[in-house]
Amino acid sequence: MSTTRIQVTPVEADLCCAGADCELLPATEADVLADVFKALADPTRVRLLRYLAESEAGTACACHLPDALGITQPTLSFHMRKLHDAGLVARDKRGRWVHWTVRPESLAAVRAFLDLPATSGTCC
Repeated sequence: MSTTRIQVTPVEADLCCAGADCELLPATEADVLADVFKALADPTRVRLLRYLAESEAGTACACHLPDALGITQPTLSFHMRKLHDAGLVARDKRGRWVHWTVRPESLAAVRAFLDLPATSGTCC
């Protein structure tokens, strides 16, 4: 039985790249962004958000959403609660129905985060 020797060369310390020249995102901001990304990690919720954003009046009644998306009312309630808890939508109770509206200002932090240059090496 023969053995093959592998020659390993030590990694020199100066080959390591430096980290970013800025501070880490504060944990509270990261928590808020993570909640938004979790809410958007479901295809039904993405579809709901898009449907609301493109509705003529800028709002949609909960009575129309289950049929439009092919889901049940309890499923709609579950998904809308996730979007609401993440701050992505606002609700307005009108009689026995809830009307939902996208909160565009809630997406500002997400846009700013996603617009960071990936290769700039700076945080500003």
